[in-house]
Amino acid sequence: MATPPPPTAPPGIGNFEGGPLPAAPQPPGTDMTGICFRDQLWLNTYPLDRNLVFDYFALSPFYDWTCNNEQLRMRSIHPLDLSQLSKMTGIEYMLNEVMEPHLFVFRKQKRDGPEKVTPMLTYYILDGSIYQAPQLCNVFAARVSRALYYISKAFTTASSKLEKIGYVDSENEGEEVKPAKETINFKEVKRVDHILASLQRKLPPAPPPPPFPEGYAPAPTAETEKGPENPLGESQQPPADPIIDQGPAKRMKF
Repeated sequence: MATPPPPTAPPGIGNFEGGPLPAAPQPPGTDMTGICFRDQLWLNTYPLDRNLVFDYFALSPFYDWTCNNEQLRMRSIHPLDLSQLSKMTGIEYMLNEVMEPHLFVFRKQKRDGPEKVTPMLTYYILDGSIYQAPQLCNVFAARVSRALYYISKAFTTASSKLEKIGYVDSENEGEEVKPAKETINFKEVKRVDHILASLQRKLPPAPPPPPFPEGYAPAPTAETEKGPENPLGESQQPPADPIIDQGPAKRMKF
């Protein structure tokens, strides 16, 4: 009975002792946001640029050895050659954004044709450390849960303080309640004055009142008919409202 051949290793991994080759690593999982990868020895040996960044990314556990980029590497073709990747179908990695030498963004996508791709995951290399970017739904869920946590904590704190106030009030029911003196907070007064002054500077000044019609004299009131108590005998007219007391409208004569 023939024995099965030993498992093959992924490209780039050799066996110098003549023993059976190690098994190929499994494809990475979907959620790997809790880990990061960094190879300081590689970073000290090679520059991190757009030409060598894919070789560095292939060392990480985020790399899928079954992708089309790995097939191009086996054929001694640059793994990010778009002219070759567009002719293939399957899983591939694309360099989406580059800010050498600090930031490199890789996008994992599934290609079904030359112009048809489906984005799957995003990875980024920040100052030599490789991370998996979280999905947008996970970001929203984390932030909503954090906001709900702080809201519930605020309600718990407020309810505990209200319970203490009610307990103190129940103890002081039989005692005579002394009226508390009203205190003035000068900081609040200055703050309100500052707000009113700023609003006064922003708002335009009020328009001047319209002029009175020619020949108009305000109608005499009861106080003017009786005569004001003025020892000098000078007649005083009550101030007229510039908006209400405009007098009768003048009509044109034909």
